[in-house]
Amino acid sequence: MGESVGTLLELDVTGIAHGGISVARHEGRVVFVSDAIPGERVTARVTEDRKKSFWRADTVSVQQPNEHRVDHVWPEAGLDRDPAVRAGGAEFGHIALSHQRTLKHDVLVDAFARFARTDLADVLGRDVVVEAVPGDDVANGLGWRTRVRLHVDADGTPGPFAARSHTVVPVTSLPLASAVVQENAPLGRGAMPGASVVDVLAPSGSEGARLVIDEQKPTVVTETVGERTFAVDDNGFWQVHRQAPAVLTAAVQDLVDPDRLDPEGQHLDLYGGVGLLAAALGDLVGPRAKVTSVEGSERATEHAQENLAEWIGARAETGRVDRWLARTATGASPHERARFRAGTVVLDPPRSGAGREVVVQIAALQPAQVVYVACDPVALARDVATFADLGYRLEALRAFDLFPHTHHMEAVARLVPAA
Repeated sequence: MGESVGTLLELDVTGIAHGGISVARHEGRVVFVSDAIPGERVTARVTEDRKKSFWRADTVSVQQPNEHRVDHVWPEAGLDRDPAVRAGGAEFGHIALSHQRTLKHDVLVDAFARFARTDLADVLGRDVVVEAVPGDDVANGLGWRTRVRLHVDADGTPGPFAARSHTVVPVTSLPLASAVVQENAPLGRGAMPGASVVDVLAPSGSEGARLVIDEQKPTVVTETVGERTFAVDDNGFWQVHRQAPAVLTAAVQDLVDPDRLDPEGQHLDLYGGVGLLAAALGDLVGPRAKVTSVEGSERATEHAQENLAEWIGARAETGRVDRWLARTATGASPHERARFRAGTVVLDPPRSGAGREVVVQIAALQPAQVVYVACDPVALARDVATFADLGYRLEALRAFDLFPHTHHMEAVARLVPAA
């Protein structure tokens, strides 16, 4: 620990960085400040000074508040608490909802400028907007989480971790969670002795909530999206926002260019989970759709095969996406290659992005279009830059505020052959 840790600084906050942290400068050095808003003057305590190029600090008081500062939506994460025991997971909760989307827009635009050498407004012919999810403005961005993970301390008390820490913070409320999740969450001191992690979830296909404790054997639950149902493990991946599956289904269907969608093409859904986006693609192509969903989790693949059963030409395969693509490209016949060239690729990689190897492999198949669903703007921008080097240009992009009161957002991009 350096000699500056614990020092109080008066800082003028000038910008927002990827990760939900604000940016200030002190004696020429960048300081990343939590719980602040660009335009504010704050007092912050240094928490990390190991790097010469930047420090980290936590806001402890605000001298000149931004006009968009509000009382934190989660009292246990508010400025009146010591930063070491502020609940993590709602790092934008002190900012008015509409301004949160402005900051997310700024992060998205900056990510593309820096990592993809792209001016989004020039490419799209308009400024990109981080769109609100239906119902969130009415609810002030609360009550949207259908899944919450609680960690349990040595005394059996569950709660979230503090920000950038493994300290469990006891809480009495979970304002971002749905009413059913809040009602069933085992909050309170000593509530879960012997456990280490508790997931609380409220599947849309049921009326109650479930608790999944540690490495509990999975149970299959049902999630409903529009008129379609999806089987998924209670400990498996599913979008957290109650409206996210419907919003992303509609967004993917909107971003797929119908003029580039060949009913005879071989279409791919990479990192496919239980088949949500494969179904979105299948609905566009029609009952004869040839869609292959590729997913690393064997359990998820089994569910995807069941969830996609209405399309005779749909199949779900288990495998790491990079290995599956390498194997497929090596063994494809000329006829199969032609089908891939006519196909549409949808991918929804983890937060780290698809990465160069997978992007190279996708581009080598020469698909008619690529629709990329991303939960990290920097990872998306990096991959878009790689696609550009390989002859695919960004043609369309939409962004969604699927994680109100956090710094996270979702973006859906369409990439097409440049020539």
